[in-house]
Amino acid sequence: MLIRVMHNEGYYDYVKPQLLDRLIENEDIISFYRTSGVVVLGAGSVRSSQKRHYTGSERRLAA
Repeated sequence: MLIRVMHNEGYYDYVKPQLLDRLIENEDIISFYRTSGVVVLGAGSVRSSQKRHYTGSERRLAA
């Protein structure tokens, strides 16, 4: 699946998800499109690529 992005220079491109992570980290793009709509970097919620260990209680276990 390719993701549409808008580069800082003002042109649009389609990139693979792995490249999108790198473009976000390097701040090489202004925005990208997801199924819920346009995400503008700095204004929208973007998932962090850093893996963090969750320290809260486990809520997914069946009761």
